[in-house]
Amino acid sequence: MRTHTRLVQISEVTRRAIIDALTVEKIGWSGRLDEPQFLSRLFDLTKLPTTDGRFSDAAGDIWQHRVNNFDWEDDWVFYDSRFGLLTGEDETFLRFLCEMLHPVVRTDSSEVDRLLQNFNEALRTDGYEIVEKGRISGKPVFAARAIGARNPPLLSTLKEAVDTSYVSQQITRMEAAIENDPALAIGTAKELVETCCRTILEDRGVPTAKSVELSELVKLTAKTLSLTPADIPEKAKAAETIKRLLSNLGAITTALAELRNQYGTGHGKGARARGLQPRHARLAVGAASTLAMFLIATHEARDVSKD
Repeated sequence: MRTHTRLVQISEVTRRAIIDALTVEKIGWSGRLDEPQFLSRLFDLTKLPTTDGRFSDAAGDIWQHRVNNFDWEDDWVFYDSRFGLLTGEDETFLRFLCEMLHPVVRTDSSEVDRLLQNFNEALRTDGYEIVEKGRISGKPVFAARAIGARNPPLLSTLKEAVDTSYVSQQITRMEAAIENDPALAIGTAKELVETCCRTILEDRGVPTAKSVELSELVKLTAKTLSLTPADIPEKAKAAETIKRLLSNLGAITTALAELRNQYGTGHGKGARARGLQPRHARLAVGAASTLAMFLIATHEARDVSKD
């Protein structure tokens, strides 16, 4: 995640408060992993320099002093300049905290909840929070975001308009993923539109096959809601403009599906594939949210029994 204004916004006071709390409560930052395993999830230890001349890289000296001999202090990593946790970029420190909560690292859900609460209490003064961005095998996975850049108004409105826990979860997932995982945000944007369409069609008693492509699903939803260009009478005010807008609904969904297939989650990509940036994710999320909000608002504004 990038702050866009400052790379270092989390103060040393806040960082030390979190570190001291972990030390006092005797919470091992690497959880059930050994420390080289944990750090390898965040850093390439083979490319970091050694502090022990007997080894060629950080992987060697960490193993020697924390696994073999165990002669470094438990909180050594926070003060090791190679990792930049005490005075380095916000992103590095936040990724480290989120990784501490990962289900591979920590299995005790009560401990995860307690750590999450403690982290957020400390981070809040510096404008950050850690939130759930998704789940793995039913366990939450977390990401950090700037509090000042949280939900766009449209997403907040959409979340309120749709009274289903699954859709709410998708929206929360998108919000957290825009900065931290653009590919996930793009994939979830496509899923959001699909879920909204299926919800509307189910409410109106229109059967749909699970294999229907997104573009066809949106067309069917538009037809069911009488939103196709053919449904707009020529005498309607601004008829041509309305028709043009409605015909572009399909273009939005086609573009979302293409983005999802090439860059989003859900499809395998080559080892050299380059992901998109947060600005691209914001575009996809904005388009999906606008479309979903329009469809839902139309669905709610029309009496189903009279259609």
